[in-house]
Amino acid sequence: MRGLELKVPPAAVVVVTAALMWLASWALPLFGFMFPARGVFVVSFAGAGLVTSALGVVSFRRARTTVNPTRPGSSTCLVRSGVYSFTRNPMYLGFLLVLVGWATFLSNALAFLILPAFILYMNRFQIEPEERALASLFAEEFVAYKSRVRRWL
Repeated sequence: MRGLELKVPPAAVVVVTAALMWLASWALPLFGFMFPARGVFVVSFAGAGLVTSALGVVSFRRARTTVNPTRPGSSTCLVRSGVYSFTRNPMYLGFLLVLVGWATFLSNALAFLILPAFILYMNRFQIEPEERALASLFAEEFVAYKSRVRRWL
């Protein structure tokens, strides 16, 4: 199973997840439902997701550390301020919020049921390997940070 760790860029995982959500809603429209004020929710979730992800990238750029999710071992510092004081993974949280917006747009229960698979995949094949690399690089500093700030929210 380690063969998949850090191999698939998270943005590609988002695209595949979004495609699976669309395919599920297209193939089984009987799981569709009416969502009052759907547009407001879509824009709110997707907008919050884009902003959250962007704040994560900006924080990494300001700290002059790598944004490359497939190479966490090249991190030069542990970013703990800004959005990183609320979540250890704002970029992935942002992706999840965008996918929630997409599921809301599709208004199909199956689309929402695919979201936990995204979270499980990201935890196992992206976040856990990143955390091992950060623990190796930043030892006690990372352990202390991890004890204060949750993985997602």
